Amino acid sequence: MIRFMIKVGYIWWLNILWLVCSLPIITIGASTTALIYSCMKLHKEEGYATKNFFHSFKENFKQSTVIWLIYIAVGAILGADLYFWKMQSNGNKIVLGLSLAVLILYGISLSYVFAIQAKFVNSIKNTLLYSILLPFKNLKETILILVTLGTVLYFNVTTVFLVNFFTLNVGVGFIVFLLAVFYNAVFERYIPKEEYSDRWESVDEPLENGANETVKQK
Repeated sequence: MIRFMIKVGYIWWLNILWLVCSLPIITIGASTTALIYSCMKLHKEEGYATKNFFHSFKENFKQSTVIWLIYIAVGAILGADLYFWKMQSNGNKIVLGLSLAVLILYGISLSYVFAIQAKFVNSIKNTLLYSILLPFKNLKETILILVTLGTVLYFNVTTVFLVNFFTLNVGVGFIVFLLAVFYNAVFERYIPKEEYSDRWESVDEPLENGANETVKQK
């Protein structure tokens, strides 16, 4: 019971760190990466919550921020495109359907990209590529991730202010802690057991995508 309460306290504290570090808005990518990294470590009881968070925040700041800006820009374009075709009374339903399909693919990729950034050392290009390919190679976890995020989004959009307040002040940490179960399950399939150093593990590429870079675990 005591260990459970301590872990709950860590999750609450990580949620506070995420909120504070996300305040500039532009840093949401880095803070989300750090939160996911810390929650994955917390499941395995590795390291200390605060140290893990700021280690990841600092290490991934540049790439996570670039990725975040890319997703903001692409999301704005896709949202505007979908709105435009939806407003057309004589709009092409096929084009509207394609826009919706691309938007769904965007959401799936977004649900994975910061977790991949938190776990592996890679180029931005390959991180984005993995965020599209990995979900479809691990459909069970992907469905569970999307159902979890969809449920949270639904209640925050359709219910009272109290739900939004709870989500921001406590819920984000608990949601990511739950998602970390799925992320750990997916990533462990691509990591060999042999450890080559205290900090890094050299691993084969998790996907057959033709990339030449070696993926390393954080």
